[in-house]
Amino acid sequence: MLAGMSQWLTLSRAAHLLGISRVTLQKRIRDGELRSFDGMVAADDLQRTWPELNLEDSGSFEKTRAIREDAFARRLRERVLPTQEALAQRLFAQGQELAELQRTLTRYHTLFEALRARLGVVPAPTADELARLLDEGLASALAAPAPPADVAALDAMLRIMSAHVTVKPSGREFFVEGSETLLKAALRAGLAPNYGCGNGVCGLCKARVVSGEARAVAAFDYRFSEAEKAQNHVLMCACTAHSSDVVLELLEADVPADVPEQRVVAKVRKVEALNGEVMRLHLQTPRSNRLRFLAGQRVTLGVTGLAGGSDLHAEYPVASCPCDDRNLIFHLCRTDRRLASADFSQAVLDGRIKAGDDVSVWGPWGSFVLEKDSARPLVFIAIDEGFAPINSLIEHAIAVDAAESIMLYWASSRPGGQYLPNQCRAWDEALDEFSYRPLALDDLAAALAANTALPASGVYLAGAAERVEPLAKSLLAAGMPPQQLHIEAL
Repeated sequence: MLAGMSQWLTLSRAAHLLGISRVTLQKRIRDGELRSFDGMVAADDLQRTWPELNLEDSGSFEKTRAIREDAFARRLRERVLPTQEALAQRLFAQGQELAELQRTLTRYHTLFEALRARLGVVPAPTADELARLLDEGLASALAAPAPPADVAALDAMLRIMSAHVTVKPSGREFFVEGSETLLKAALRAGLAPNYGCGNGVCGLCKARVVSGEARAVAAFDYRFSEAEKAQNHVLMCACTAHSSDVVLELLEADVPADVPEQRVVAKVRKVEALNGEVMRLHLQTPRSNRLRFLAGQRVTLGVTGLAGGSDLHAEYPVASCPCDDRNLIFHLCRTDRRLASADFSQAVLDGRIKAGDDVSVWGPWGSFVLEKDSARPLVFIAIDEGFAPINSLIEHAIAVDAAESIMLYWASSRPGGQYLPNQCRAWDEALDEFSYRPLALDDLAAALAANTALPASGVYLAGAAERVEPLAKSLLAAGMPPQQLHIEAL
């Protein structure tokens, strides 16, 4: 029996309800601060380790109070169910009652085990001794106060609000909030499932429900074969998790070759200046034709019929995360020296490419992606506008929560060249395992030489070719294993 019948939670569930990362929990386990059994941790250990935790202020509790607008049909929500906040509060209270019942049963179980052990000794206890042991045990069981906040109670509530999905064969996990689709939840968590239209037509997002239950929340036109029905296949884009725990068998893209070449016509949503040199181009794809790509990859952008009848195309790294496949972000530099990119960037700068215009997107291209299933610490080195693909990789690494630590060096060849400083500082302040260091380009080599953990890390280096390639050679000469150094030379 596990530690006196304590409630045990998977690392993913524990991290989810405490609002911390799996990496933080794993470090506590390695340091001996938390017990672990078969990939699980005890709820009472979590309560002791974080005694200052106010569960009602935790990120997970907030999620239950802000269920997605599409979690229930408006009529059902307004006429049948209580308010979302009331529902969350009632479920939390019910979870506390159930947790207290479990604690009481655990105390009675401990008393029973003590009595049985005492009866097995020689000489046998007298009736008075047994009566005293029973009285003391009952007093202890009934008098034990309940803690003011309870991890087990919150977990009981979140099992209703947030379904836990395990993916086979990879073993990856994600959570489904409210009644969002399985596909949306998987992408938000950084997974790369196979899919196409995202609209219930093509059937590419088929998955087999191994255990648990999934139900449709959106209409779809795809017709399953009798064999697929018998094997319990569902469309991830149209279904949500109905039970609190679901196991899915599905195809995932792990390497660039797994993602097919696509062509999507997107619209310019917004153009804005990030600083005096860099602009952010925001494209949005149609709902029924999104772009599949892996974090760190590039695409080709094209426009036709500009003033004077000219056509332009250029290749750029996607700066956004694949978890939001409709909204594609690009960082365009005014001083880009690549001829095609300079012409395209200038067209955006002078307003020939503007909000509402169509832009063709081809791709994705490139192999500047995270190593599959690597648990090594991650070191990202961005030089000037090389931050664009690095940004995509960092957002993905944070979403999948796999790295022991993340270090970002952003070197600039000109003052103020780190054009998204607030975003980087926010990562640094919010994530225990994240460190950010802005540098002048001349100081980068010395900073890297001082990092003794570099040879044991996965290193991702991006920037202009004339700056990246000499630095890569020096890192390799200093002993960096070639298979751990990934380069994107723009």
